[in-house]
Amino acid sequence: MEDAVCQLLENKEDISQYGVARFFTEYFNSVCQGTHILFREFSFIQATPHNRASFLRAFWRCFRTVGKNGDLLTMKEYHCLLQLLCPDFPLELTQKAARIVLMDDAVDCLMSFSDFLLAFQTQFYYSEFLESVAAIYQDLLSGKNPNTVIVPTSSSGQHRQRPALGETSMLEGVEASLFYQRLESLCDRHKYSCPPPAVVREVLGNVQRLTFYGFLVALSKHHGTNQALGALPDKGDLMHDPAMDEELERLVVRSRLHRTSRQHRAEEPGDFGFQRRDKLEALEKVPSALAPTPYPYPRQ
Repeated sequence: MEDAVCQLLENKEDISQYGVARFFTEYFNSVCQGTHILFREFSFIQATPHNRASFLRAFWRCFRTVGKNGDLLTMKEYHCLLQLLCPDFPLELTQKAARIVLMDDAVDCLMSFSDFLLAFQTQFYYSEFLESVAAIYQDLLSGKNPNTVIVPTSSSGQHRQRPALGETSMLEGVEASLFYQRLESLCDRHKYSCPPPAVVREVLGNVQRLTFYGFLVALSKHHGTNQALGALPDKGDLMHDPAMDEELERLVVRSRLHRTSRQHRAEEPGDFGFQRRDKLEALEKVPSALAPTPYPYPRQ
């Protein structure tokens, strides 16, 4: 509501032509559809769980053809795609998601769309939780007292650098049962979004020891994580979106019909030979000053 009022005040002169009621109707329709986060600043898309889930779904729907075509992209290329939807999306989050896939700092390697998307979903949606998990893991490695309460701020959750993990820790990890005890306590008191406790228990209950990145990989690939968020379909269906495919097919057919119709009209001679075609070409190059002003929908 606060964002809707801010946009109303910013665009009140344009909106006054159409009415406040219509503006709020369009705004909250976009919220329900999950399109309100498109092209918005990062602080807005990560402000609420609904916004985060909407951004994940928008990213999947816009770029799933990358995976459908079998293309492999680097971390920087995926980051460019994210910036098409959110211009100030932080590089650090994209790097962290890539490390979940690659298990190390070689973030320039190629990744499939589905692997990156599931890792990105976990890193983006649970970013504050994972910051606390990283600190707990580091404490267990160093043998520190487990009574420290870790409560990251919203800024530290997004921008604090993850503690460096040495080669020994990467190979040996920590005891899974002790790690689970600490994470169970964290989920009980954490004010940010956490994965379902049953998923965390299952991930840590299948091994005796594991590394930090091993935990992130298992968490991102667990079907329970994806189901709990509800933003994406199951991994086997990530390349399928019948509703979007149908809409795209309609747009393609409509575009072809429109182009064919224009070609037929352009080939009809006017009073002076092919003057009609020349006029059509000229009109296509010069935008009409009489075109109706589009309705100022809320920034998306």
